[in-house]
Amino acid sequence: MTRSIADRTPTTQRRRSSRLAAAAVVAAATLVLTGCSATTGSATNDEAAVSGGFPVSLKNTYGTTTIESAPKRVATISWTNQDVAIALGDIPVSMSKATYGDDNGDGVLPWTAEALKKAGTKTPQLNDESDGIPYERIANSTPDVILGAYSGLTKQEYGTLSKIAPTVSFPEQAWATPWRTTTLTDGEALGKKAQAQKLITATDEQIAAATAKYPQLKGKTVMYMWVGANDPRTITYYTPNDSRVRFLRDLGLKNAPSIERLSKGSNEFLGKISSEKADTLDADIAVIYIDGGSYDVIKNDPLLSRIPAVQRGSVVELSNTTQVMATSAPSVLSIPWVLPTFVPELAKAADKVR
Repeated sequence: MTRSIADRTPTTQRRRSSRLAAAAVVAAATLVLTGCSATTGSATNDEAAVSGGFPVSLKNTYGTTTIESAPKRVATISWTNQDVAIALGDIPVSMSKATYGDDNGDGVLPWTAEALKKAGTKTPQLNDESDGIPYERIANSTPDVILGAYSGLTKQEYGTLSKIAPTVSFPEQAWATPWRTTTLTDGEALGKKAQAQKLITATDEQIAAATAKYPQLKGKTVMYMWVGANDPRTITYYTPNDSRVRFLRDLGLKNAPSIERLSKGSNEFLGKISSEKADTLDADIAVIYIDGGSYDVIKNDPLLSRIPAVQRGSVVELSNTTQVMATSAPSVLSIPWVLPTFVPELAKAADKVR
């Protein structure tokens, strides 16, 4: 993803691929894969989970995805889905290339790279989704399931991918699937719901251990915001629907009252407010990312500097895109990676709240 993470929406995330690519993918799907449509009489999600058997049927925003047999060739799209598959021992045949938050230019986020190294496997085929889903490349990897429980798939994209292989889409809201739900949904598609639940439990235990060291975090209010250095007149804030805000709640923090008011009735994962109203953002702690600049953009701006958390110094500045990615799209791999640095930074900010 080449644009800022703040612009992540179903409509701005991708441009449509050409008719030629779509035609090629349908042809490839016809030649290579069959049996991708849903069937009647499939096992329910719970029945399949108990028996560990197939078929498995998963409901999503666009219908029901039925996976007839245990997948052997897994493809993933978007963010975090590859982490679930890898953590469950199913190394993808292809996955999305990291174009945001990549620390060394290899197209793989560091926590994912560590897990691949630990598994003793090479990097899967990487698919660049910056300009849309590369259907033909995904089809060429001949998957028998495509995982996208955390994604912003449109109905058209879901339909095209489903012609390649059974495709798991987001259950309810684009780009807002909680990390636990992503883990369970993708895990269930792989026939590993019980193992997925164990991953969640282990991750929750790591969160509890990390936050237990810093009791000052409990009950503090927080907001997660983004400012572009080229346009500091607008503040982007993330709503309680967003995964990064849910992650902050996992750490014992509470939504700032101002964010609750601004987000009331909204189904979006973000909102915008004029910097003229910066002084109304009443969070105890502000987690801030400045795109294209340093924290000086905030401190030196006559309006942004009026944010109460900025005035008291109770701010966590996200200084690089890797940290932004780890906290924005949490997964069973990224959470353990970011906890040792992120939680102490939050605690340091909490210490300044009186």
